[in-house]
Amino acid sequence: MSPHLHGLLMIAVVALITILIRFAPFLLFPAGRKTPSFVLYLGRVLPYAVIAMLVVYCFRGLGAAPSNTLLAEFVSTALVVGSYVWKRNSILSIVGGTLCYILLINFVA
Repeated sequence: MSPHLHGLLMIAVVALITILIRFAPFLLFPAGRKTPSFVLYLGRVLPYAVIAMLVVYCFRGLGAAPSNTLLAEFVSTALVVGSYVWKRNSILSIVGGTLCYILLINFVA
């Protein structure tokens, strides 16, 4: 098989799988039918579970980090939580916390 044909076949397979994944919810749960209760349950609990996993992932190496990095992480985390509680704006919280962390790591630490 030539490299060009192999590349085209790989692109075709990836495109087909992507299309099937995108259409699967519409095929499994048509508009006229009631959504199963387990899907509604997952829709309620998964966002919180994903956020919890991201927080654990972000703080996984906390013990091995230098003390100035710990301070930057805690200050930035407090800024994210505080700005979200204050304004209820995810984008503002994420951008503000990221900028705070970058500035603290580069200029203070």
